[in-house]
Amino acid sequence: MLLEFCKHGSNLVLGLVVVLVAAMVASGFWPLHPWLFLLGALLFFTSEYTFHRYAFHAPPMTKVRFILKLQHRLHYDHHSEPNRLDLLFLPLWFVLPNLAFTGGLAWLIWPTAASVSTLLAGTSAAILYYEWVHFVAHIPYKPRTAWGRWIKKYHLWHHFKNEHLWFGVTNPSFDFIMHSYENVADASASATTRNLHS
Repeated sequence: MLLEFCKHGSNLVLGLVVVLVAAMVASGFWPLHPWLFLLGALLFFTSEYTFHRYAFHAPPMTKVRFILKLQHRLHYDHHSEPNRLDLLFLPLWFVLPNLAFTGGLAWLIWPTAASVSTLLAGTSAAILYYEWVHFVAHIPYKPRTAWGRWIKKYHLWHHFKNEHLWFGVTNPSFDFIMHSYENVADASASATTRNLHS
C-alpha cells in the first residue's frame, strides 16, 4: 500500500523535502523552528478547503482547450472516475509552483533558508497527510482508527451524495465555518456528483 502511494503524484518529492529538512535540523546545520513547521501545515490545511471548493469545483474558466484539460486533470476527471489512482493525487506540475510561491512569500518575511525550508517542510508534510487520507478514502481499505473510518466516509459523501458539501478531505473544520457541512441524512442527493460542469 505504501509503495503504491509513493508511485503517484508528487508524494515521493514531498517526502524527500520533509526528510531533507529533518536531516538538516537533526544534524544541527539548521535551527529548529517548530512554529514555522506548524504554520506551514496550517497554510496548507487552509488552502486544502479553499482550492477544493473555489478552484477545483469552479466552472470552466475559459474555452481554451489547454486550460480546460488542466481543470479536468486537477479535479473534474477525479469526480468522473473517483477510484482511478492516476487521477487521485495532486500532480507535480501543480504542487511545485504552489510550494515555490509559498516559499517566495515566506522569504519576504523570514529571509533565511532554514526558516523557509522549515515552513515548506510543514506544508509538504500536510500535503502528504492530505494525499494519504485521500488515497485511503478511495481504495478498498478499512482504516484502523475510528477517525480514519469516519473521515473516509465523510469524503465519500462528497463524491457519492452531494458534491456541493463536505469539501474538507482531512478534516471538516472549514466545512463548519463556511457552511458546507450538512448532516448526511438531511442532505439532498445530487445527480451531478460524477459530472462536474459538463
